[in-house]
Amino acid sequence: MVDLSNVDFVVEAVVENMDLKKELYTNLNTVCKAETIFASNTSSLSITEMAVASNRAEKFVGMHFFNPVQIMKLVEVIRTEHTNPDVYERAYQWVHDIRKVPVSCGDTPGFIVNRLLVPGLIQAMCMVDRGDASVKDIDLSMQLGAGHPMGPLHLADYIGLDTCYFIVEGWVKHFPEERAFVMPECLKEMVDRGDYGRKTGKGFYVWEGDKRGDPVV
Repeated sequence: MVDLSNVDFVVEAVVENMDLKKELYTNLNTVCKAETIFASNTSSLSITEMAVASNRAEKFVGMHFFNPVQIMKLVEVIRTEHTNPDVYERAYQWVHDIRKVPVSCGDTPGFIVNRLLVPGLIQAMCMVDRGDASVKDIDLSMQLGAGHPMGPLHLADYIGLDTCYFIVEGWVKHFPEERAFVMPECLKEMVDRGDYGRKTGKGFYVWEGDKRGDPVV
């Protein structure tokens, strides 16, 4: 970590564990020069909480890249109430400089993309819980009726049901007043069984590597 003592900009991408991230930023604050800007690549955790833990909240931003990073152009650049405007502009421009497309967002749960995307996945799962429609018909409807490249349950499997669970669990815990954040029973049951979708070969669908099979009956 001593090699980071004179860098201008640090983008962190460790696993999605708030305690681990806060510990890292506490350590980075003692190693990096006072001018260094910190940025977290988290997709769902609070930028403000990490910024405060870093002891340099005015020089802290979120910078959410999308996978696969070498293909996806979008980067969400997140500001908090503590972020210095000049620091934010430098971070935003850096995204342009590396030939990505930045979008600006405040520190809302999930930022822009996941705040819109994940509740849609949740509602599709809740439809499964209620028996409103089959997995196949929910996904087919969103493909042919909304022009989506894949349906929400197919996408949840592809992302990883454990990842979906982690995001929703955190939102339900920290934002109990938000009615869009609920834990679908089918998601909880599959994660409890170790069925995470594509990565384990079974979720809403059966998978062989990256090839999706039929829905699980």
